[in-house]
Amino acid sequence: MYNPFSLVGKTILVTGASSGIGKATAIECSKMGATLIITGRDEKNLKETNDSLEGNNHLMIIADFCIDENIEQIVNSIELPLDGIVHSAGFNKLLPFQFVNKESLSEIFAVNYFAPTLLTQRILKKKKLNKDSSVVFISSISGVLCSSVGASMYSSTKGAINGLVKGMSLDLASKNIRVNCVNPGVVETNIFKDDILTNEQLLEERSRYPLKRFGKPEEIAWAVIYLLSNASKWVTGTNLIIDGGFTLI
Repeated sequence: MYNPFSLVGKTILVTGASSGIGKATAIECSKMGATLIITGRDEKNLKETNDSLEGNNHLMIIADFCIDENIEQIVNSIELPLDGIVHSAGFNKLLPFQFVNKESLSEIFAVNYFAPTLLTQRILKKKKLNKDSSVVFISSISGVLCSSVGASMYSSTKGAINGLVKGMSLDLASKNIRVNCVNPGVVETNIFKDDILTNEQLLEERSRYPLKRFGKPEEIAWAVIYLLSNASKWVTGTNLIIDGGFTLI
């Protein structure tokens, strides 16, 4: 059956695959026929993702994005050229702007911006990314279309990623390598397990969405699949907003 969204025959690297959007993306890509290389810091959770993948010949790499040697380890572990990269690794650290310091900024930029940027560059330099491939960054509506109290650092990293994607998409167009962002609103991930927000705050935040709910990780994964697949071969340098209508208001 004809399916322009098929990933059969494609090898995809997914970072941050041990939980949340990264985990859902890896699993959904495997259902579409892709061979996965998945990375993450948490060995137990990454193994759970690996065990949930459909098909065979997938590769799991335990790596901490804050360590340069681990980035090299990922690059060196890639034996066949990639057809796609999904950068999902990242974290949020809420801190009012008046308390922002260089250490906190360095910590969040190291994971959310520098690591995916440098990893992609090193993969390119090692000629481990095929022509006609696709690079997808999981960004956010935060820092691009809006922000929230205490989120200035996080918003800054996502704003930087969106700027990077614009430049990368132009620089790599001659190789037919496409570079895009997915910009989700609030998605039901581990943020709800870390007591960052109270139940009352969650209810209030959810009520601000026209569709009256947060997103699900697999709903973001399906958008990523579109950008990885041949269905989006004329799409590059764009921000795909998936926010349940939040930014309409």
